[in-house]
Amino acid sequence: MTNHTVTIPQPLPRLATVENTAKVFASAGLTPSAIRAHIFKAEDRYNSRGEKIHGNGLGASGAIIRVGRKVLIDIDKYGAWLTAQLEQQP
Repeated sequence: MTNHTVTIPQPLPRLATVENTAKVFASAGLTPSAIRAHIFKAEDRYNSRGEKIHGNGLGASGAIIRVGRKVLIDIDKYGAWLTAQLEQQP
């Protein structure tokens, strides 16, 4: 008797470049420059005095995928992060 294992394929994430992500979220008024700013501010960083500047949480959301120099955005995770940011606005 042979034991067959069945693997269920996981759906691939919808990935896009920064430029294409701006096209997907054009109705939100996002430009490639604005998305690059979100990526730059995604993680905590330190200023020249050594003080911590808190990130915007995009890195923790898992929306940014770096492959070498190429930066790809998971469209669904970025959309969820963006929605959460808009809900936090007063």
